[in-house]
Amino acid sequence: MRRFEPNDFTTNRNGQAIRTCQFSRQTLAGKQNSVTYRWDTIAIAGVGLIGGSIGLAALERQLARRIIGIGRHPQKLEQAQALGAITDFATNLEDGVAEAQLIIICTPVRFIAQQVCQALAVSNGDAIVTDAGSTKQQIIDQVHQQAGEAAERFVGSHPLAGSEKSGAEHAVANLFLNRSVIVTPTSATNKIAQQQTIEFWQQLGSRTHLMTPAEHDQILAATSHLPHLLASVLAAATPDAALPFVSTGWLDTTRVAAGDPELWTQILQQNQTEVRQSLSHFQSVLEQFSQALDQDQWETLAQILALGKTQRDALGS
Repeated sequence: MRRFEPNDFTTNRNGQAIRTCQFSRQTLAGKQNSVTYRWDTIAIAGVGLIGGSIGLAALERQLARRIIGIGRHPQKLEQAQALGAITDFATNLEDGVAEAQLIIICTPVRFIAQQVCQALAVSNGDAIVTDAGSTKQQIIDQVHQQAGEAAERFVGSHPLAGSEKSGAEHAVANLFLNRSVIVTPTSATNKIAQQQTIEFWQQLGSRTHLMTPAEHDQILAATSHLPHLLASVLAAATPDAALPFVSTGWLDTTRVAAGDPELWTQILQQNQTEVRQSLSHFQSVLEQFSQALDQDQWETLAQILALGKTQRDALGS
């Protein structure tokens, strides 16, 4: 039988008082164990692959007493609860974030800025809001335009983890282990909120990196958004008659093309300037390859292939 003790206070490395919850439970040996939670309540809007994995990881690592999932579909939230990704759920954001000290927006990028602003408006004045969106500059600009001074409590984040699959049924507690998370504060970001956001991702096992929103969008255009576009174009360009004969090379190269087309359209739209620049650079390299192929310049072609191998080998398996 679980028994929750009264809230207590401790201090973090910045000397700030933070609320913790002492949780006592009877072990099989009959002894009392006490767990000090870093957060009493975390709210997650959008309990899919990323949001569900955050919930699983936070509960497994005993970072919070409660994880409240927020979404439009009670059946999906009940499934996430049954899977252990959340402890409670709400079908509107205002109810879901009311008691949260940390709020994580894991919805499609088209909705993130609006939901961040809503969360900032209705949550406790000390609550920190972060997100898991694949784009940053447009989201952060909109939040600062619409939320006013409260925007200082929003810390943009992007965990570089996931798959082409979606839904809480695919969530795993170790999704963020040894994976990079990019945190994108601005000059207006509250420093305590920034540090606590960084520590949260690190407590999930991630490596954190600080970037400006513009730097994030430029890098992710080259390493995530363009690769998805190319995988989709390759899959779409493959003749139907050839599909029965594809093998591991085609399957590996096009794996991410199985991602949600609507979600990826939103991402490409929000980061279209940086994606176009990355696409232009790719086209220039592809043109060199095409010319070498047309003109029997096998040494040039081999050099491009060797450079590609070197770049890929440097990252290991």
